[in-house]
Amino acid sequence: MKAKFILVSFLVVLLIAVGGYFYHWLWFLFIPVLPVVYMGLVDLTQTRHSLRRNFPVVGRMRWMAEWMRPKVLQYFVESDTSGTPYNRLSRNVIYQRAKKVTDTTPFGTQLNVYEVGYEWLNHSITPLPFEQIDHHPRVTVGGPDCKQPYAASIFNISAMSYGSLSKNAIMALNGGAKLGGFAHNTGEGGLSPYHLEPGGDVIWQIGTGYFGCRNTDGTFNYDAFAERAKLPNVKMIEVKLSQGAKPGHGGILPAAKVTDEIAKIRLVEKGKDVLSPPYHTAFSTPEGLVTFIKRLRELSGGKPVGFKLCIGQKSQFISICKAMVETNCYADFITVDGGEGGTGAAPLEFSNSVGMPLRDALAFVYDALNGFGIKKHIKIIASGKVHTGFDLVKNFALGADMCNGARAMMLALGCIQALECNTNKCPTGVATQNAELYKGLDIDDKKVRVANYQSETIKAAVELMAAAGIAHPDNLHRSHIYRRVSASQIQTYAEMYPYVLKGSLLEAPYPQGWELPVMEAQAGTFDTAIKYA
Repeated sequence: MKAKFILVSFLVVLLIAVGGYFYHWLWFLFIPVLPVVYMGLVDLTQTRHSLRRNFPVVGRMRWMAEWMRPKVLQYFVESDTSGTPYNRLSRNVIYQRAKKVTDTTPFGTQLNVYEVGYEWLNHSITPLPFEQIDHHPRVTVGGPDCKQPYAASIFNISAMSYGSLSKNAIMALNGGAKLGGFAHNTGEGGLSPYHLEPGGDVIWQIGTGYFGCRNTDGTFNYDAFAERAKLPNVKMIEVKLSQGAKPGHGGILPAAKVTDEIAKIRLVEKGKDVLSPPYHTAFSTPEGLVTFIKRLRELSGGKPVGFKLCIGQKSQFISICKAMVETNCYADFITVDGGEGGTGAAPLEFSNSVGMPLRDALAFVYDALNGFGIKKHIKIIASGKVHTGFDLVKNFALGADMCNGARAMMLALGCIQALECNTNKCPTGVATQNAELYKGLDIDDKKVRVANYQSETIKAAVELMAAAGIAHPDNLHRSHIYRRVSASQIQTYAEMYPYVLKGSLLEAPYPQGWELPVMEAQAGTFDTAIKYA
């Protein structure tokens, strides 16, 4: 597009100049043409907007449309498919914070506070002075067997693979993590040079395809893992069991995105769809998972190792809890991905109708770990449509210690939700391997935006906690968050998700509602122990 614009501009100017030599009235055509050429050259040389850089002059139509749209519609007619006014508003907040412009809103509350689903945090009559609390709280990840615990930020970049995202996008994300002192999850596509070059902290995710640590037959290669896991940038290792957007399905990287470089990094064949299996081959039981985690921790030199999953059958997660209790070996962290989690490509039915939503999953995981008396060893990371400071606060109240964000970080990079992630035609250069498109994404500019967004969002969360008289995320609990459940009924999260007492799942009688999944679960198998006729 850039080369075409320059060529067309040159030809048009040349034709007008030559034609004007014979027909002087043609010189008047320079009046409309020169400003357009000038705007195009400005677009090509600026670095703030990838869309304008990739599509000079034409790309400006997006901003013209936004300018023409009434401000009220700008807030309430966003293209986010989540369906709630709160999440439709959050896209604007992300853009504003990434650019570090004013993110306050005029004219009062923009939401219908009497709508079912409206949520809020009750403030304290004695709020804490903002300047007296920790503006950048950290969480130490690492259980009793961890020799290199990691002091993590409370908000980090969620799993997005190189291959799905462009190298410029990955480098901007990792560069932002370096600037802001937070972590960047590699996604299951493997540990690429672009995750390492900027120098940001990395969480290396290992999915079912074992990309970057696999044998030619697709099985796990322990030697290859040990070599890369000891890299200083790698702070934690995450074993991905499933993801919220397509749990039980496995990952997909379209053939169009499998370049020579990606094939080399992932150890796969170029020009073919890369399909991750829906299950792991390195283990097949809860005890096998725990043993696998233990071995990875040893091979990495004692770094924190955990696993990520979208909750499905409750008894299967309880089986993992039983395996950890019986072996006295624990994951250092568990990433809980909600069924509403995002992806670049997934079957519609899986995105919309499979997997437990994040709020329910978080409460369940926290209660299960607490019920077995092992929460003290394990940190919980919440992942799934985490956009704003209030999202962080809600997740902390339900039991999360940290949060990860994916689509919000993409928006901070400049994603405009063109929904071309799976076509290799992303116009802003975020989710494409087309060099002509991703070159428009300026790394130096976008890494600052990522760092800005993360910092401003944590600041908003800390301000909310201060208003409620809470000094640290650890002090948030479920009674702090209220939700309208009907036109005339309000409940706290504590009423919606009653806490399970510590140790109450270790022996019968079990808490109400937990009897069946606990009795079904076994440490030696993911199959249920109780069979039904």
